[in-house]
Amino acid sequence: MSTPTPREQDLLLVAARLFAQNGYPGTAMSQVAAACGLSKPALYHYVPDKAELLARICEAHVEKLAGLVREVQLLNLGPEQQLRALVQRFLGVYTEARHEHRVLTEDLKFLPESRQQRIRALEREVVNGFANALAAIQPKLAPAALAKPVTMLLFGMINWTYTWHRPDGALTDTQLAEIVSQLLLGGLAALQPERLPA
Repeated sequence: MSTPTPREQDLLLVAARLFAQNGYPGTAMSQVAAACGLSKPALYHYVPDKAELLARICEAHVEKLAGLVREVQLLNLGPEQQLRALVQRFLGVYTEARHEHRVLTEDLKFLPESRQQRIRALEREVVNGFANALAAIQPKLAPAALAKPVTMLLFGMINWTYTWHRPDGALTDTQLAEIVSQLLLGGLAALQPERLPA
């Protein structure tokens, strides 16, 4: 995906806010154009249709998340420090890009399958990055094929924080990330795959 120009970035931010507030089906291109201070024909200069606008929002957001996984992996941290860094950085993105995250989680289904494939591939990269970090902490996960299920449980904790967490609230992003890390790390130590029911 090519890097958007500043004008295109502004357009994506506005469209993400409208899609998050009104839903993708409930947002017309005329609303996006008006909110951007553009005529509808001028908007089509930047994007050919609403589906392309949705695809660019989702791709940019999940690419940012995949980029965070790559950055943390390059830091060569210890296993627990790596997990903490991943959780903290993801929660920071979820807070600052809550509209984009809502659009990704709720509206991706409206894209054609061909456009979803690249986004799903990036999502798999993110999941694999977390799964590898978890398996490094608790080696029992990999042979029991539990690294990805435990990763999805972790995402169940953090993926919906945008619906209730506010950075100006009682907890900062950093404090919330530490709570998530403590809960997960404490639970990982107690996990016994060999004792799961058949």
